[in-house]
Amino acid sequence: MLVSFDSLPDHARIWIYPSNRKLSEDEVKLVKERTTDFLSQWTAHGADLMASFEVPYDRFLVIGLNQAQAAASGCSIDASVRFIQSLQEELGVDLLDKMNVTFYSGEHIAHKPLIEFKKMAKNKSVSRNTVVFNNLVNTKEEYQNHWEVPAHESWHNRFLP
Repeated sequence: MLVSFDSLPDHARIWIYPSNRKLSEDEVKLVKERTTDFLSQWTAHGADLMASFEVPYDRFLVIGLNQAQAAASGCSIDASVRFIQSLQEELGVDLLDKMNVTFYSGEHIAHKPLIEFKKMAKNKSVSRNTVVFNNLVNTKEEYQNHWEVPAHESWHNRFLP
């Protein structure tokens, strides 16, 4: 069951899928249409899942689920991964590679492989104050308050000199 993102409770489970590039206006429209269709039919053991999504910065797909209403099961999580894989194929983007880092480079959002981010940190091209996207946040509250943080306040800190 699709609900407004604002109506999800702070403890709602969040999954963040960063794109390896900014999506065009038409691609964002397609993502919104496909995600609306998927979440409207998303179930776990026959129970509707109360879910929503956002597409911040035309760069990320953020899916939220109120697990107090009904929790995702193994099968429903598998279905969501298949959905994300289908979006990747249709758009020609990478949404599932967790070995990438997304961060601000000036006013722009950069997306680099982790190994390159480590080199940038070593060369001081990124600093402890570089704002990174912590795509490992788990709840809506964490997403809203701890998603965009200085590198020294996230798991990225271990790569800083």
